[in-house]
Amino acid sequence: QKGNEFMELRVPGGEKFLRLGEAYGDVDAMAVQREMIRRTIKEHLDKEKRLRPQGIKVLSLFFIDTVEKYRKYDVDGNPVKSDYARIFEEEYQRWANQPDYRNLFKEVDLSATVEDVHNGYFSIDKKGGWTDTSENNQTSRDNAERAYNLIMREKEKLLGMETPLKFIFSHSALKEGWDNPNVFQICALREMGSERE
Repeated sequence: QKGNEFMELRVPGGEKFLRLGEAYGDVDAMAVQREMIRRTIKEHLDKEKRLRPQGIKVLSLFFIDTVEKYRKYDVDGNPVKSDYARIFEEEYQRWANQPDYRNLFKEVDLSATVEDVHNGYFSIDKKGGWTDTSENNQTSRDNAERAYNLIMREKEKLLGMETPLKFIFSHSALKEGWDNPNVFQICALREMGSERE
């Protein structure tokens, strides 16, 4: 039955039945995704060291399994960082403090700018906070609209060095009709099922 699948795991002394998302032993459920995010950031920064002096902006794209793992909305409709966003910011700051990459972050206040280097546009933005008409959500709607325009419509602005956004998270909005030659890494934090993907 879909959504109720389980796996039988044979262990010393018997067997365990694991449901989707469960682990046996001390396995961190997000450990693989953290390592994939960490490695994508490192590859991005390595390319940025080589290509920024040539005036080429490097972009990286993360395909995620569920929007809720990157962004949730609180009861007032304000966006809240979820697991992938928090992990990304932790790992980005960790790499930015490495001696090999310090020259990429001269005169940059990392605590203030880490939020500016990643964003995403999801259909949930359009269905949720963005279309809500209450006044307390205007900032959320404005931010979602800015992210959408920058990612989907303003390629030249996105490619400008003065635009800090470099890491784009997507669930499905960028599958078709979006092409950007400056995407040097694609990290699939979800199963890529079709041949096109």
